[in-house]
Amino acid sequence: MNAWWGSLFGRGVGLSETQRQRLQTWQSLAAADRRQAWPETRVVVVDVETTGLDMGKDRLIAIGAVAVVAGRIDLAQSFDVVLRQEQVSSHENILIHGIGGMAQREGLPPADALLDFLAFLGKSPLVAFHAAFDQTMIDRAMRTSLGLRWRHPWLDLAYVMPALLPGLSGRRHALDDWTSHFQIDNFARHSASADALATAQLLLCAMHLAKHERAVSYQALQAIEAAQHWTFSR
Repeated sequence: MNAWWGSLFGRGVGLSETQRQRLQTWQSLAAADRRQAWPETRVVVVDVETTGLDMGKDRLIAIGAVAVVAGRIDLAQSFDVVLRQEQVSSHENILIHGIGGMAQREGLPPADALLDFLAFLGKSPLVAFHAAFDQTMIDRAMRTSLGLRWRHPWLDLAYVMPALLPGLSGRRHALDDWTSHFQIDNFARHSASADALATAQLLLCAMHLAKHERAVSYQALQAIEAAQHWTFSR
């Protein structure tokens, strides 16, 4: 096994044979077709909780996710996991996300938690709000715990929504701003699973608005996001 193949499947980070097989099974799945219209697709909306906001040094604590299948939220396809922490996060941090010290110490071993997430995800593309943070934190955890150089499609509603409703974009930057505008209830703000569900409801709003742009697929919303990135960078 050469170095590239070993890094892809987690060799050298202390994975068991069962864990390596689970990783290889996920890697062998066929990629999703992002050109398919929403009624034919499954996407996964995700949110994370971390020990802080420093993407360079803080750690991933929890992942929450819910699937949107055929244009509808499928609550039966929900995911929530806490990664075991060797060092519990600060009291101030716990007050934000509500994951106490005991829950952090008794979480799943990080490799198993991430493999469970991959099994839930399959090759469905991902959606988040301010996706760069979620993506960076999950990517780093994948490298550290699985030895996986993870590459996966992401869609960022923080760019999509201002593109679809430009008249509101100047004063709406946070998830709370957009959920308030669409009267989306969030039953436990800063819980990864609750924030993922609220973001999934926002995705349904985006899908409805995008019909006027004839953007009826994940790939089409990615194009809208890319154009908005270019607009912001000018």
